[in-house]
Amino acid sequence: MDIVTIIGTVAAVASTASFTPQAWKIIKSRKTDDISAWMFALAVTGFALWATYGALQGAWPLAANNAICFCLAGFILIMKLLPQREKERIADAVAPSGGATAAGEAGVSTASGTASQG
Repeated sequence: MDIVTIIGTVAAVASTASFTPQAWKIIKSRKTDDISAWMFALAVTGFALWATYGALQGAWPLAANNAICFCLAGFILIMKLLPQREKERIADAVAPSGGATAAGEAGVSTASGTASQG
């Protein structure tokens, strides 16, 4: 494997992985207050253009990676723009037990009904 392929692979993995924790945090917390809609709109536009560019150039790794990033950033943007009721519905569909309980994150044990400060 040559250095160009290694750099491209690492860049693709890093780009894709960078959006995954944010998307998962939104699913778990159902909160998007601190996310910039403008930034994600710009990112979604950039990924769409890079994916199109890669496809037109026949550079399928570039196209595929940016298409995946487009989907992840697009999901985050959509969750940002949706009303809370719809965020809950989508998050429940993706992770039914996932973090919908703020009490669970605040230290409340739902199994025993006890609360801890922490």
